[in-house]
Amino acid sequence: MNKFKQLLLVLLAVSISACFPSNNSGKTEILLQGRTMGTTYNIKVVATLKQLEALKLQQKIDDALKQVNQEMSTYIADSEISRFNQSTSLDPIEVSDGFARVLQESIRIGELSGGKLDITVGPLVNLWGFGPELRPEKAPSDELLAATHARVGLTNLHLNAKQLSKDIPNLYVDLSTTAKGYGVDVVAELIEANGITNYLVEIGGEMRLRGFKHTGELWAIAIEKPILDPSGEQRAIQQVIIPKDNAVATSGDYRNYFEADGQRFSHIIDPQTGKPINHNLVSVTVIAPSSMTADGLSTALMVMGTEQGMKFAVKHELAALFISKTEHGFTEQFTVKFKQYLK
Repeated sequence: MNKFKQLLLVLLAVSISACFPSNNSGKTEILLQGRTMGTTYNIKVVATLKQLEALKLQQKIDDALKQVNQEMSTYIADSEISRFNQSTSLDPIEVSDGFARVLQESIRIGELSGGKLDITVGPLVNLWGFGPELRPEKAPSDELLAATHARVGLTNLHLNAKQLSKDIPNLYVDLSTTAKGYGVDVVAELIEANGITNYLVEIGGEMRLRGFKHTGELWAIAIEKPILDPSGEQRAIQQVIIPKDNAVATSGDYRNYFEADGQRFSHIIDPQTGKPINHNLVSVTVIAPSSMTADGLSTALMVMGTEQGMKFAVKHELAALFISKTEHGFTEQFTVKFKQYLK
């Protein structure tokens, strides 16, 4: 559905140097960087270098993210999710705590959104060329689309405590719409468990923040203007927000798409039609306590489109920003819950 979510959030006025001088207690903003889930992570913590070295924090973070990958990456052949996808058995299997946690929230959001978030949509994503398979030169036939669509459906997946089962042998689960956000949550929880309460965690554009910068200022985030540019070279700021102690996730279709026969095909697939979304909504940002939840909700709202998505966000009291393309540029709509975070 949103398999290659791009870096749609930009850290505002953040230096790439390793640390900044602190005004108190010898604490600095320390930047930890690395790679995970096919993308990069950037983590800023307010601490002393001595404290960080004693905690061996980056090693703990890398180990935790490696575990998330081993549980939920479809690109690792022997990962927990890959083994489930490869199996044709309909018998329940016991899954790990982390895998169960992401499945539970993904299914909850899927049911809440009326199926707009569907973690079994992977075969359709692949069919349209946004998975690991080669991109087609033209849109798939109606027959092939129907046959692939028959392999998709959240109602065919069942989670009972930590027992996971499926109703059809070739059901394929892909958690790319929530697992990255979960990785952010795992890192944030790990940082807090090690006694650090001022931090910013970003993985592939998904974020979670708490506390203050070393200067005593709240973290500020710039939301990127959704310029249609698959190269990603054109960048501009659309809006600046101060999320406070929350997570931020943005879903958009202006970077990952292809064109065939004069038509533009988004990488975001509507599970109900089996086809790429086709509306003017180009970006949705959600602020929530959990990055995993914000991640899944931003995708669901993106699939819905502006009108339906706005009604859903208001009904469920979500903090959401919608950016739509018009003949004259971009227009913004946001919920009352979101307004409090605007700078």
